Amino acid sequence: MAGNIKNVYILGAGGSIGLQTLEILENNPDFKVIGLSLSRNDSINHTILSHFTPEICALRTPKQMDEYPKLYPDIKFVCGDQGLIEVATYPKQGLLINALSGSIGLKSTVEAIKSGKDIGLANKETLVMAGPIIKELVVKHQVMLLPIDSEHYALWQLLMKVKREDVLKIAITASGGALRDLSRRDLDDITAKDALNHPNWSMGPKITIDSATMVNKGLEVIEAHHLFSFSYDQIETILHDESLVHAIVYLKDGTEIKSISANDMKIPIAGVLYFPNESKYKPQPISIKTLTFKPMDLTRYPMLQLAYEAGRSGGIIPTIYNASNEAAVDLFLRGKIKFREIESIIIKYTLSADNIINPTLEEILSVDQKIKNKIYSVFDKE
Repeated sequence: MAGNIKNVYILGAGGSIGLQTLEILENNPDFKVIGLSLSRNDSINHTILSHFTPEICALRTPKQMDEYPKLYPDIKFVCGDQGLIEVATYPKQGLLINALSGSIGLKSTVEAIKSGKDIGLANKETLVMAGPIIKELVVKHQVMLLPIDSEHYALWQLLMKVKREDVLKIAITASGGALRDLSRRDLDDITAKDALNHPNWSMGPKITIDSATMVNKGLEVIEAHHLFSFSYDQIETILHDESLVHAIVYLKDGTEIKSISANDMKIPIAGVLYFPNESKYKPQPISIKTLTFKPMDLTRYPMLQLAYEAGRSGGIIPTIYNASNEAAVDLFLRGKIKFREIESIIIKYTLSADNIINPTLEEILSVDQKIKNKIYSVFDKE
């Protein structure tokens, strides 16, 4: 029945999460794709639009705006950051999957919530930068905020099965990224190719570099704090090579429960798409031979330790941590700095910052851009 079809929007449809979401949605009578934001990659975009005809579609460049409306006359095209907002606020209710990478995802999440859409969140920067603001808006507008990160989805599933008062602490696991078998002494001459060779996951370049520095896990710790309202002392991180156990909940009676599943992002994506109904996605069964766990080494991964400190500081500091990382990773991927300089840039700008307690959304976005501009002015010279 048409009334049971769920409208879906995807921001970042051309990225890893976006493309996997579209694979689930293709020829799926349970859903209708209403809005998309595409990438700068025309080949990927045309492949998407050969399979889907959304009502509204955001493009990234003026050149695309000159070409795409002629090729796809049945679609309303919008452009740039304002185009993301127009997709997010399109006047049809539904679920918006925010699969954008970086701080660009924040404002569109805010506007989608204000327009009454439920949010499937794969953009962790939204909560890192503006967790208190987002949580207040979710309550005010009575929408759902559903996590798509594999670790947070796993925690969400586990925490629904226990009483909150019985929980002692929670843990998320980390593979250690592409460089996990190297000591800090071995990191000096790391290339982008080295750092992008993730042992377990196929992801976009930014998040893969973040996995190698462990910034990604730091952002996930801050995100978990806001999603589940546990203190930072109750959020543990554990090294787990196989990436099969995604989260652990420790109970006060001394027992623990683990979420185990394949390295398959379609599991959380489908779970969120179908919620509150049972997911119809059928993943491949996994064969477990070995599960290894090691304590997190915060000396080897100082960016994770800094993320805990930034989270505890609150206010504008998590935004600065995130902004300096985004700029530094971009510089590294473009060959402007060395791998170890990612850490030094994040440390310098995060530790030297003056905090703003309870920043407004405008202050958050302004500081985000100012920090990036400062870093680019120093390191991005021809």
